[in-house]
Amino acid sequence: MATLSSSPPPSILSAANSKTPHLKPPLLFFPKPLATALTTALATSALILTSPPSSIASSTYSIYYGTAASAANYGGYGGNSDKKASAEYVYDVPEGWKERLVSKVEKGTNGTDSEFYNPKKRQEKEYLTFLAGFRQLAPKDVILNNLALSDVELQDLIAGADSLVSEEKKDEDGQVYYVYEIDGIGKHSLISVTCARNKLYAHFVNAPGPEWKRDEDTLRHIHESFKTVGSS
Repeated sequence: MATLSSSPPPSILSAANSKTPHLKPPLLFFPKPLATALTTALATSALILTSPPSSIASSTYSIYYGTAASAANYGGYGGNSDKKASAEYVYDVPEGWKERLVSKVEKGTNGTDSEFYNPKKRQEKEYLTFLAGFRQLAPKDVILNNLALSDVELQDLIAGADSLVSEEKKDEDGQVYYVYEIDGIGKHSLISVTCARNKLYAHFVNAPGPEWKRDEDTLRHIHESFKTVGSS
């Protein structure tokens, strides 16, 4: 881009030194290409300044197939078998989210089976835990308290919750799901819990306040995508 100098041209200096009265200031004319470039640059700047923050609301999704294998049979990243064929549950994962490798120790202590997170904000995530030995669901408050026993973040969220809503739903096959929505201090959580194969499955979707407001549609989608599959 051409640089405009603040010093007047020599012809103007000569006119000024001659003390000619009523000297009119020179008129500056931009060539049409330069004027067009400036207009385009200003319009582009306006678009950048007024564009909303990036969102995952228009994401595409991939399906995650979870096997809920015990710590003793856990095969590490990717597992040792065809996950789709041996899957016990599924849920959607937004495009661009990353999988966090769950250790055998973590799987054995709190039952975490899988987890995905938004690399731009790691606290925005979804994960699933399971517990063996559950033939059916207990009352909703009992289930939530049991889940909190092995999840410190959930304990803190419940303790400082501004609101906690729970309800019971059934899918097309009549399987019962408990659904919880917790609005806490700077954090929002959606939880879906069900029983199958003598196991209790709990799917969590967590996000900090700003991300919840920005990505609510996507977060609700992945929350509602969770279900168990195969024979019960």
